[in-house]
Amino acid sequence: MKTPAVKLAPSRFPNEISEVEVKRDVSKCINCGTCAKVCPFGVHERKAGYNRISKPLSYLCISTSCEDKPFYCVNHCPRKALSLDINHDYITIGDYRWTRDLIIGTWKQAETGIPLKGRRYEIGNSGGGFDRIFFNFPESDGNREKGIGNKDHNSHAFEDEDISTEIDLNKREGKKLCINVPFYGGGMSFGSVSLSVMLARAKAARAWGTFTCTGEGGYPEELKEYDDNVITQVATGLFGVMEDTIQRVKIVEFKYAQGAKPGLGGHLLGDKVTPEVARMREAVLGSSLFSPFPFHSVYSVEDHKKHVDWIKELNPDAIVSVKVSTPTDVDMVAVGSYYAGANIIHLDGSYGGTGAAPDIAKKNIAMPIEYAIPKVHEFLKEQGVRDDGHRKWWNKNSP
Repeated sequence: MKTPAVKLAPSRFPNEISEVEVKRDVSKCINCGTCAKVCPFGVHERKAGYNRISKPLSYLCISTSCEDKPFYCVNHCPRKALSLDINHDYITIGDYRWTRDLIIGTWKQAETGIPLKGRRYEIGNSGGGFDRIFFNFPESDGNREKGIGNKDHNSHAFEDEDISTEIDLNKREGKKLCINVPFYGGGMSFGSVSLSVMLARAKAARAWGTFTCTGEGGYPEELKEYDDNVITQVATGLFGVMEDTIQRVKIVEFKYAQGAKPGLGGHLLGDKVTPEVARMREAVLGSSLFSPFPFHSVYSVEDHKKHVDWIKELNPDAIVSVKVSTPTDVDMVAVGSYYAGANIIHLDGSYGGTGAAPDIAKKNIAMPIEYAIPKVHEFLKEQGVRDDGHRKWWNKNSP
């Protein structure tokens, strides 16, 4: 049987956004075809059976980086009909966090599976924060062969045991838990994503020695195999919250707020409430589902503690994570969660979420995570609880 040819899927968009726009002055162009002959990237094309050169495909152009190359079309045009200009669409897209180059790089990789090279397509434009983090390994004979290392730093060769990315998730009394890498998969609920996506995330989490979170849509039966790497979430709508799943997992996460839409709760469109999703969430097929903000049973640290105690009563070995957004008083929220008995404070900064999150919320309400982490860290240190895992919140006032 003959194997069918592999073809690229057509773009969902009629015109890709490029950094530059290749302009051809039709009043000067004589359709000689010189540009099509010299350009190795297919920007210019004379289609078979046509005497005219097609409109330039600007998204294939590598911009001014070929100005000093022998195939620079602008220099070869005998009538000087070609020019390069900044694409108007390129100027208008992007913001300080998601720059235009980052958007285009992500778009290109999604369309082709091949990333654009260069840090401009990989980082934002914050000038600091996580964008500036990278690993700089001292140079050694072994590292030099691998092409890594700092040639100005003399040190011994790194062995595997010299570097650890492990993180302890609980410094309090109780069950100790460690992940092999300093990240885990954030909550993406059944309904907002499909079961196949949830399974893929669970398999990846097990391979990496970390966790993936179910989000607020319940815990599909197919994930049972991955119990040791799954976080089950209890959110304000209590969709899919069941005692048996709480008793199976190692981490239970309360979602009090979401960085992408703090103060707005959640919304699952009715079209996404399929028969399986409706069964899992104990909801009505085809009806939109809303998660309120906040938990209407929690208005104080004492109320918060009742939530934490509820989980620890059901599963004494469970580690309780508290997910909150990052308002200006997030440091006070973190201390409150500590006194309530939580094991993990999960800070969810602004700019998160998907296209379903309104821009007015995710770009203007919560604090960027780069600011929230040091703010919370310093305040916990000032309060003497940053590394104090054994203090009880009621010590000062209890008899």
